[in-house]
Amino acid sequence: MSMMNRPAAGVDTGEVVASMRDYEGAQKTVSKLIAEEVPARDIAIIGQSVRTVERITGRLGYAAAARSGAINGVLIGLFLSAILVLGNPDVPMQLFVGFVFIGVALGMLLSLVTYAIVRRRRDFASVTQFAADHYEVTVQPASVAKAKKVLGTATQTTVVRPPVDLDEPPRYGERIPAPGAPAPAAPVIPPRPADPVPQPQEPEQADSEGESTEPRQP
Repeated sequence: MSMMNRPAAGVDTGEVVASMRDYEGAQKTVSKLIAEEVPARDIAIIGQSVRTVERITGRLGYAAAARSGAINGVLIGLFLSAILVLGNPDVPMQLFVGFVFIGVALGMLLSLVTYAIVRRRRDFASVTQFAADHYEVTVQPASVAKAKKVLGTATQTTVVRPPVDLDEPPRYGERIPAPGAPAPAAPVIPPRPADPVPQPQEPEQADSEGESTEPRQP
């Protein structure tokens, strides 16, 4: 049972978790969320592009007004007869039927008087109903994750890892770059210094060394 005249507590209706064309589908979605213990106070149904549709049921005249009043008068007569029977169960059947006819007469009279007042402005009977282009089910932020999980609309994050070659031996101490990151540059190895080249000895230095090594004769 909806309360049409109750003012809304706020304008924040939450996040949209489902959208459908008809109101019955929105009702089923709300029932499913409540069955999965989503707080009912966090759920709202919003009709987008709401409009009124007035369906004409027929032309209204004195005869149609009297007929409609007679049908409503039967209900009035039965109500009065029920009160009479409850107050005095031993009342005769004729009195019971008489109250029914009194109700019919009252209903016809009220209907004719009402039609005589409004017939200049309205001479047809109609039924008015509300319609919308589509309906959205919204949930407050505190329960959005749970509602999406119930409805199967939650987004799942999948971590993609590079394939692993099981035939390759493990490499210890080597950093594996993250997916999408540029490969690191190869390390620069400085060149090895050349071996020293022996310098040739000069002849004078060699002779002096030879003289100093020979033994002196007496």
